[in-house]
Amino acid sequence: MDTLRDAPLGQLVRQFWTPNSLRYPEEKAGFEIPAGLKPKPVNEDIEKGSDNDQQSEGHAEKAAPDGVILVDWYGADDPENPQNFSVGKRAWITFVLFWMTFAVYGVSSMYTPSEQGVMQAFGVGVPKAALGLALYVLGAGLGPMLFSPLSEVPALGRNIPYIIPTTLFLILSIPTAVVNNYSALMALRFLTGFVGSPAVGTGPASIQDIYPFHILPLGLTVWMIAAFTAPAFSPTLSAFAVMNEDWHWSLWVIVWITAPALVLMWLALPETSAPKILLRRAQRLRKLTGQKNFKSQSEIRQANLAVGSVLRDALLKPIEISCLDPAIMFAHLYIMYIYGTYYSFFEAFPIVYAGSYGFNLGEVGLSFIPIAVGTFIGAGIFVLYMGMYVKPVYMKKGPQPQEFNLIAGLYGSFALPVGLFIFAWTARASIHWIVPMIGNAIFAGGAFLIFIAVFLYLPMSYPQYAASLFAANDLFRSCFAAGAVIFAHPMFVNLGIGKGVSVLGGLGVGGVIGIWLLWCFGAALRARSRFALSQ
Repeated sequence: MDTLRDAPLGQLVRQFWTPNSLRYPEEKAGFEIPAGLKPKPVNEDIEKGSDNDQQSEGHAEKAAPDGVILVDWYGADDPENPQNFSVGKRAWITFVLFWMTFAVYGVSSMYTPSEQGVMQAFGVGVPKAALGLALYVLGAGLGPMLFSPLSEVPALGRNIPYIIPTTLFLILSIPTAVVNNYSALMALRFLTGFVGSPAVGTGPASIQDIYPFHILPLGLTVWMIAAFTAPAFSPTLSAFAVMNEDWHWSLWVIVWITAPALVLMWLALPETSAPKILLRRAQRLRKLTGQKNFKSQSEIRQANLAVGSVLRDALLKPIEISCLDPAIMFAHLYIMYIYGTYYSFFEAFPIVYAGSYGFNLGEVGLSFIPIAVGTFIGAGIFVLYMGMYVKPVYMKKGPQPQEFNLIAGLYGSFALPVGLFIFAWTARASIHWIVPMIGNAIFAGGAFLIFIAVFLYLPMSYPQYAASLFAANDLFRSCFAAGAVIFAHPMFVNLGIGKGVSVLGGLGVGGVIGIWLLWCFGAALRARSRFALSQ
């Protein structure tokens, strides 16, 4: 019942229909306020809203001005603390986020089997047909720049920026599936990408909310499997529907996948933002006691800040960090390159597997499966690496510097260009089609290891801006991927698959150098950064 109570629908029921249903402990008869809730000494950093505050209010020293009673967790084992959620509750939240992330990421490439139909229906060429993929990816990159920072505002929490845009996503997906006007189709593709983006941009931050530090990488691995495999599986899901019906049917598949995920979000996705949970608790204690001096950490921190200042800090600080911190900037650029390369495959694979090997539309969709296979292999390697290397190091030496999280990516950086070069120079009719697919799988495994390494590195560098930094990363990679969808086809046609993919492989070799330099000198760069957290 707690999960239902804390989910968006449960909160609506409490707010507008039956306030006395789905009660919290503070609202039940016989509740006694813990003795530990008493005024705390003044802490100037807290009062000023210092940038050194941690994202999760359960991980920092708490203090309050004189006369204010700071509302905190009721103990180290408080069940409402997201870090204390049961294994089953964590698994459920991860499952819901996995499904929604799979749906939103999958929608991008689910459109690609329809491109031929779009060309025929509207009399447009390849670039204009591919624009449906590019605009969706662009919208999915721009959306988190609004929604993810809002999820860090305690008054909103994670769920409101999830549930409202995702509901709009499903609503807009219906006219997208029936529209018969090219301009309207492109506009709707952009809008669905934009409003569907919170699962993409904020998902990793929600995972960070609920998993303790020592198992966070495993939770993030599960989420990233959805993000990585969805674009690979989706063309397979939609290609056969398009073959047997028409181009509209790939867009109907989107509705069928998204609707159940949205129902689960409404019914059973609890709030995971610690500041939001404590803010609600403070409000309940004020109502219970009639005393206005019960306040949460976020209320104390933001007491003297205007709403505009809070939003400006949430929206602009991550952009400032991304542009002025060289370590963060390189992380964004490297992920941007990998993501763009991944999406260039949606233009390369039809040329290779339909043009050179004679695959039909459904078989071209199946040619993306090796990317999913490579992702699972990369995830398996990472789990073994965590258990056999990382865990013993932490048990013996304790927490390590952030650069320690890059080690998996160091080795993945070698696999990535190797896979690209194999694909580039074996994708020809004289060589069996399984060989270039092996190259695709090697690329995917290496790319996954790099992604998981960087996605662990970013939030641990600036925890209080985790969701916003993920959003900035999403913006970088999505903008480049949208461009890659447009320039990839003419590049591969003019240069050929061998030379065109080799250009991308050459950039991957440069990435090897960059990530090793980041591993060697990242600590020094962070020490010199004016945004660095005090240790």
